[in-house]
Amino acid sequence: MNYDSALDRAYDTLPERTREAGDRLQVPDPVGETDGAFTRLTNLGDIADALGRDPEHLHRSIQRELGTNGQFDGDRARYNGSFTVSDFDAAIDAYVTEYVTCSECGLPDTNLVREDGVDMLRCTACGAFRPVAKRPKQSSDAGQPTLEEGKTYQLQITGTGRKGDGVAERGKYTIFVPGAQEGQVVEAYIDNISGTLAFAQLA
Repeated sequence: MNYDSALDRAYDTLPERTREAGDRLQVPDPVGETDGAFTRLTNLGDIADALGRDPEHLHRSIQRELGTNGQFDGDRARYNGSFTVSDFDAAIDAYVTEYVTCSECGLPDTNLVREDGVDMLRCTACGAFRPVAKRPKQSSDAGQPTLEEGKTYQLQITGTGRKGDGVAERGKYTIFVPGAQEGQVVEAYIDNISGTLAFAQLA
């Protein structure tokens, strides 16, 4: 058996891997209901179950991403302000990147555990583990790159959202750019900003 044949045979014995964490996750679409000055996320518990994470932990992360306060109520949550399904989608994408996806193999087969007072993400697929990065509090924006609606920026696409959108980071903002691919540098027009989430289109 020559080298190429042996290599092909070895690859055939490996478990099939998907290209993106989103291909493996079956996450329900968020269901939002506007209630006066509040927006409810009515299926928070179902989403948390699909991610294998504590719903209150997911709720706190969504609050942070949306830049608002809210109230956790078991399988539901309420957030101060008016938010769209796209806002919730983007907040969940940010959570998956930070607390679910393995940074080494890109798969979602992970456990979130606390070791010596530090949150750790341990991957059951490849064995990698890493501390979950603590984001700085947003009490001061001094020195942070700004982002404004209606303006165009050059962005480095560093990731892919669950629904295939390109994802970029700029200061405290996570920016979703449909049609952009990971690794590209693009010119993107900012359509909308919601908390620390921004939605753009290719310029």
